[in-house]
Amino acid sequence: MTRLLIANRGEIARRVVRTARDMGIQTVAVYSDIDRHALHVQEADTAYALGGALSADSYLRIEKLLQAAHATGADAVHPGYGFLSENADFAQAVLDAGLTWVGPPPQSIRTLGNKSAAKALALAQGVPCLPGYLGADQSDAAFSAQAQQLGLPLMVKAVAGGGGRGMRLVTDMLQLLPALHSARSEALAGFGHGDLLLERALLRPRHIEVQIMADAHGHCIHLGERDCSAQRRHQKIIEESPSPAVSPALREQLGQAAIALTRSAGYVGAGTVEFLLDNTSEGSAFYLMEVNTRLQVEHPVTEMCTGLDLVEWQLRIARGEPLPLVQADVRLQGHAIEVRLCAEDEHFTPQTGTVKHFAPPALDEELRFDHALHTGAEVTPHYDAMLGKLIAHAPTRGEAIDRLSAGLQQTAVLGLPTNRAFLAACLQHPVFVAGEALIPFLADHADAIRARLPATPDAQTAAALAVLYAQHPPAQHMASPFERPLRMGFAGQTQTWQAVVLELGQAQVQVRQADATHLARIEQVPVTPIAKNHPPEFHTAVAEHALNITLNGLRWQTRAARTSRSPDRWHVQLEGVQSCELWLTDQTHSAPDTGPNAQTATLLRAPFNGKLIALHVREGDCVKQGDALLVIESMKLEHTLTAPRDAVVQSVLVSAGQQVGPGQVLVKWQDAE
Repeated sequence: MTRLLIANRGEIARRVVRTARDMGIQTVAVYSDIDRHALHVQEADTAYALGGALSADSYLRIEKLLQAAHATGADAVHPGYGFLSENADFAQAVLDAGLTWVGPPPQSIRTLGNKSAAKALALAQGVPCLPGYLGADQSDAAFSAQAQQLGLPLMVKAVAGGGGRGMRLVTDMLQLLPALHSARSEALAGFGHGDLLLERALLRPRHIEVQIMADAHGHCIHLGERDCSAQRRHQKIIEESPSPAVSPALREQLGQAAIALTRSAGYVGAGTVEFLLDNTSEGSAFYLMEVNTRLQVEHPVTEMCTGLDLVEWQLRIARGEPLPLVQADVRLQGHAIEVRLCAEDEHFTPQTGTVKHFAPPALDEELRFDHALHTGAEVTPHYDAMLGKLIAHAPTRGEAIDRLSAGLQQTAVLGLPTNRAFLAACLQHPVFVAGEALIPFLADHADAIRARLPATPDAQTAAALAVLYAQHPPAQHMASPFERPLRMGFAGQTQTWQAVVLELGQAQVQVRQADATHLARIEQVPVTPIAKNHPPEFHTAVAEHALNITLNGLRWQTRAARTSRSPDRWHVQLEGVQSCELWLTDQTHSAPDTGPNAQTATLLRAPFNGKLIALHVREGDCVKQGDALLVIESMKLEHTLTAPRDAVVQSVLVSAGQQVGPGQVLVKWQDAE
């Protein structure tokens, strides 16, 4: 293996480039039209344009990827995760082209990548499975009959794929048919395969997965478990190793079950066997969930705890080398936790836009950031919402939580909403801190976590000052006895201050709002020299956007940047007594009555970019609060928009199949009589 084509994009492509370079292997990046300026393209030795914007026209085109390998002289292919990483036809095509496939054999992918086939094999190996229906009859009638026999609650699952797509929980038989139809639609769109299975659902389990590695010489070992219970929409956002709920004895049971299943399928390479752990039953019963026949997004927590490079192991195994360790040599040291930084708001709604400013935290051997971010990066609706992964390692779980929380606070991504502040609040929630987070953790506590996010009045004042001083350093503002008006829009409400600059240099400002007067000191954060050996993206992380603002005895570090959608729209991040993010509209130079008009309340607007795949209403329909109006597919997921109140549909301005953008009017209505 001398030249490796990475059939992927973003942070995982960069991750593979890093290890391949250390091993003396040249790398080939591939890219869509949208990704032509991406970091993975810049960092690989060679780059090849696939063309197209959609993944279906680029990263999912097997013939284009093989053409790229031939044109660049690549002799091996690493699929990363997602896209074609679990596609047996792609693996076979790579092998048929005379190239080295960095992954399991195609037949293993077919067997274990299909949830029905994997469960059948697991049952034959004595691996515990939940009762379910795995039949070939995919009719609604067959599923309805089986559901009656199995009883509630049930989980509908797509047989192919993963990542939480094509999964629906059914707690009432009336939910079954809608769940089947939506899961099938999402599975077809995401994996090109709409077959489903039914499975009895555990309502309050943990999600535990075991990392396995197998070579072509019959050796297979496990590298411990990861706890991935903190998730939303069946998608993980926090992962850790080891699990707070797994004892050494249970770890051995889980590991041996994972090894037995994968070995029986002739597995080679890195893989993950996922289980549901029912702590409510005696002895902590566990059940097979699925097998991921690839490297996982969350593999860094295992690397941090074992000190191993799993991508290096993948490449060595693909070259025919034996595993470098036996089971007895594997040692888990300390605790590691990972959070997934995503382009979404606190309600998990996907977001798109331009990164106007990016600054990573100070990284070391115990704090790692796998990402593909840089100032100016475009986040589009065509790919997954994940921007990167921040991982902390420490001797204890509590120390790892503290280290990761501090890293999140130091991370700046301005220009579009992210879940950064939400993740930080999750890490500090008492249930998570106690190690008691189960799969329903966010269903139970997300509202309470969100309640901690809104900015205090002092934080709002600090944010307004951050916008005021964002364009010019404080030293450039002259002292003046005249009051300067400052008017900002927060979440649909307008607030007004009067500011007087009292002192030059590190500006001292008197701020008056209503009857309250505050004294603020504003100073520019010194630029920290950047080490020459830092990765390229660190060189965009200078501190010209950062200010220290001391207000009413509280000290904040603020960063502010204009968004790409409006010159008056600002994104401000504050770190201090409260970590929060605010979106402000600078109305200082606008007419006082500028703002949303009354008609806005009668319009349903698209909250993000996406494709309208279903329309459930037409002109004249009466809808009730909560009724489904339409479905938008964005970032690989389907999102249903519902009626905010009882209303009558006045007009529908879009049609199924249409691409829509944020703020676009979709439906007009009038209040019901």
